[in-house]
Amino acid sequence: MIQSMTGFGKCVVQLPNKKITVELKSLNSKSIDLNARMPSSYREKELELRKIIANSLQRGKVDFSLYVELTGDETTSQVNEVAVKQYMAQLKKIATGDDLRLLEMALRFPDAMKTAKEDIDEEEYEAITLALQGALVEINEFRSEEGSVLEQDFLDRIASLNKLLEEVIKIDPDRQSTIRERLEKAVQDLKTDVDANRFEQELIYYLEKYDITEEKVRLANHLDYFGKTLKSDDSNGKKLGFISQEIGREINTIGSKANYAPMQQIVVQMKDELEKIKEQMLNVL
Repeated sequence: MIQSMTGFGKCVVQLPNKKITVELKSLNSKSIDLNARMPSSYREKELELRKIIANSLQRGKVDFSLYVELTGDETTSQVNEVAVKQYMAQLKKIATGDDLRLLEMALRFPDAMKTAKEDIDEEEYEAITLALQGALVEINEFRSEEGSVLEQDFLDRIASLNKLLEEVIKIDPDRQSTIRERLEKAVQDLKTDVDANRFEQELIYYLEKYDITEEKVRLANHLDYFGKTLKSDDSNGKKLGFISQEIGREINTIGSKANYAPMQQIVVQMKDELEKIKEQMLNVL
C-alpha cells in the first residue's frame, strides 16, 4: 500500500512542571529534507531526534518543531545584577530620573537577564521521545490515508489506460489496411510499371516498420506490473515512477508508428492520463 509524503502529526506530553509539544509537517521531496526548530538548550539531542524521524518518514520535506512550556513555578532565568547596575550607572550620567525608572530601562538592554543552562534529565528526554513517537504515528496515519486516495486515483487511471489500449488493439487491423492502401495508391499514382514481387517485399518492409505488436504487449505488461506494485505491502514511489516512464516510452512509440489519425487521437488521451499519473507520483513515498 502506497503512502503520500504529505502529512501532519502532533503530540503533547505533560510533565509535573513542563508541557512538551511535538509537531511534524511533511511535503514531497526526492529525499529526506529535515528542518528542526527547538529551544537551544535541547540542541544536544537534535541528531538523535533527526535519526528517529528519518528512519520513520524516509522521504519528504519535513518540519519538526519542539515546544517546551513551563507550567510550574520554577524558572531558569535570573536578573544579571552586575550588568543591570552598570547600565543604571551609565544612564545616570546621561539622564535624570528615579532609580525605578532607570531600572526599567536597564532591564531592556542586552544581557540584563541570564539563563542558566539546564541539562536534560532522563525523564524529560523520555517524554520528548514519547511525544515524537506519538507525532510520528499520527503523521504516518495521515500519510496512509492520503496514500489510499492516491492509490484509487492511480487504479482509475490505469483502468482508463487499459481501455484505451483495447481501443488501439481494436482499430489496429483497420490502421494496417489503411496504410497498405495508402502505399498502393502512392505507387499507382506514379503511373509506372512496378515489379510485383519487389513491391510486395517493400510493402512488407514498411508494414513491419509501422507494426506495433511488441509495443502493445509491453504496454499491457507495464500496466499490469504497475497495478501489482501498487498493491504491494511497501510504498514504492520510486519504483512506480520508473514503471510510469516505461509506460510513457511505449505510448510514445505507438504514437510515432501510428500514422493513422484515429489511433493518434487515442494516444493523445493516453498521454493525458499518464501525465496526471506522473503529477500525482511526485507525492508518493
